[in-house]
Amino acid sequence: MASTLTQELLDPILATDPAGPRVTYYDDGTGERVEVSTVTLANWAAKTANLLRDELGLEPGARVSVLLPAHWQTAAVLLGAWWAGAEVVLGADETADLALVHGSRIDEAGDVPEILALSLDAFGKPVPDLPVGVTDYATSVRVHGDQFRPSGHQAALEGRSVDEILDSARTRAEAHSLVVGDRVLSSLPWNTAEELVDGLLSVLVAGGSLVQVADPDESRMERRIATEKVTKTLG
Repeated sequence: MASTLTQELLDPILATDPAGPRVTYYDDGTGERVEVSTVTLANWAAKTANLLRDELGLEPGARVSVLLPAHWQTAAVLLGAWWAGAEVVLGADETADLALVHGSRIDEAGDVPEILALSLDAFGKPVPDLPVGVTDYATSVRVHGDQFRPSGHQAALEGRSVDEILDSARTRAEAHSLVVGDRVLSSLPWNTAEELVDGLLSVLVAGGSLVQVADPDESRMERRIATEKVTKTLG
């Protein structure tokens, strides 16, 4: 069986740098900083994939609508969805089988069969006052295992195959001159397939490490570049 997009992205890094930082997330509006290693990111992806398949009944080839900002947990759930064999669609799509949404955007998900809401809270707090029928991600994901065995895959991202997405990510990595070990600072959004390939997947496929900044404060950037040992900047 061919590899899923998640395996293609993470397996080379897990083999060479499992403990190194893979995504470091800053929110300059709140002062939040969270750093996850490759192993931790893979564990969260596996727990997500198990949640989607075993609890919510998602099958390979299902469509997953994603309404989430550029965030380390978004990276984890995207990788989990791909590992489970889902096709990711960025934005609202009422033809999707499942929607992964921020707690403030539940109404945008539309009339999909399943909605999984994320608070994106650094301490794992659930989304408060969830409507009936909406599943809380932080509460549900904890009980699932951190190993996953895929059972198949279909299209990876908005109708494009795993190979097509990998080719696009490698092209963007080359355009950014990214190499193994680069520490990449970015505040690019992940709202479209092109933005996601540019701002996240190009870094992973190159074997780099992402420093993603939300609500960036330009006065902090020079010091952050030095502190985080940034070698490349996107956007």
